[in-house]
Amino acid sequence: MQTLEYTAPKTLKDAITLLAQKGDAARPLAGGTDVLVQLRVGRRPQVNTLVDLKNIPELTRLSYDPREGLYLGAAVACCHVYEDATVRRMYPGLIDAAELIGSVQIQGRASVGGNVCNAAPSGDTIPALIALSATCSIAGPNGTRSVPMEQFCTAPGRNLLQNGEILVAVRIPAPAPNSGAAYLRFIPRNEMDIAVAGVGASVVLDSAKQRITSARVALASVAPTPLFVTAAGQALAGKAVTDEAAIQAAADAAVAAARPITDMRGTIEFRKQLVGVLTRRTLHIAIQRARGA
Repeated sequence: MQTLEYTAPKTLKDAITLLAQKGDAARPLAGGTDVLVQLRVGRRPQVNTLVDLKNIPELTRLSYDPREGLYLGAAVACCHVYEDATVRRMYPGLIDAAELIGSVQIQGRASVGGNVCNAAPSGDTIPALIALSATCSIAGPNGTRSVPMEQFCTAPGRNLLQNGEILVAVRIPAPAPNSGAAYLRFIPRNEMDIAVAGVGASVVLDSAKQRITSARVALASVAPTPLFVTAAGQALAGKAVTDEAAIQAAADAAVAAARPITDMRGTIEFRKQLVGVLTRRTLHIAIQRARGA
């Protein structure tokens, strides 16, 4: 690993200034479980400075408000997410994903924000967050902005952050009444692997919990970026929760949207089959959760 300068600013303003001054020579450090490995194997030879974000209050805050929803600072470790009783109760779909990132030891450092910024097509939290209608709160030299999660990743390992910008927090709306969400993935091993395919889904039911009023489906590992499949949600709107044909139509729409590759971990055909199976399963789980199961 190359020689690095380490700095740990205590304010968001100082972190933005440092990153803007250094440009491509600096990388933010939210947990380090991705960037340190990338530096060790020489994937970022231009980087000579790490800017640790874990001393900045806006990035380490985790809070829930019934009106505003969940505020998840970008540097909050995964273990703090899934150990929070309120988050577990209100956002089980997020918990599904947060508990899958690496080992228990990794989860003590890795953050949801870091997983998002790494922008891997296989990032587990991203489809779960898309399904939950999450937004990215971004701050930089030119002020602040908010971007829907489905627009954040732009290419494998790339996101829309500009020079000096930082993902400050992920914001998730408060769950609607009679709503549920879930995330599932397929991996070759029992744990500590990346998804061959993954699916996040959410549904909102009517007051009688008999019909789906809206739904969202997102995919991992089957395109250059995580995919938001609007057609899958449209196939379910207004349909009965027991309508298996509608659920199959949503799965078919997800399969049609997938653009996987063949590599050492799976073929195009296998990944497409997984998308169909996982979409059906996540939708069934989301519906069961929305009905109070």
